[in-house]
Amino acid sequence: ESGVPSGAVAGLQRSAAKAASLLMLLAMLVGVLVAQAMSGKLAADPHALLASHVNAITGAAWLAALGWSMPWVQYGATGQRRLLQLTALACYANYFVTAGKAFWRVAGVGVTDNPANNVVFALLGVFVVAPSLAAAGAWTLGVWRR
Repeated sequence: ESGVPSGAVAGLQRSAAKAASLLMLLAMLVGVLVAQAMSGKLAADPHALLASHVNAITGAAWLAALGWSMPWVQYGATGQRRLLQLTALACYANYFVTAGKAFWRVAGVGVTDNPANNVVFALLGVFVVAPSLAAAGAWTLGVWRR
């Protein structure tokens, strides 16, 4: 057990479930945009929109798994809440930034001479990559701690 009162853990689990369910709904909604882009009815990169769709599904699963595992995350209430917030930030940012870059038609995987690409690269680094690594590391440490 985490040492956090069971009511507090249940509240965090509910928060994780809410975050996961909303992200899954957003994943399904962007799926409609994927079809529109693939048919040429929407001026956006269909592959980036599809990536956003998959990112949201994966993020929803991560949030659900984090909520499920919260009783075994060996942090106090504040640490558990921060872990959930950091994970949600990374998951939602991954969805939104990837969907946004579809309309700019940039990869955002490195610095180039394209300012839009560089903005996407910075956003992904700050709001997706760094928080994802930190959250995954903290989650791992939290469930492996004794």
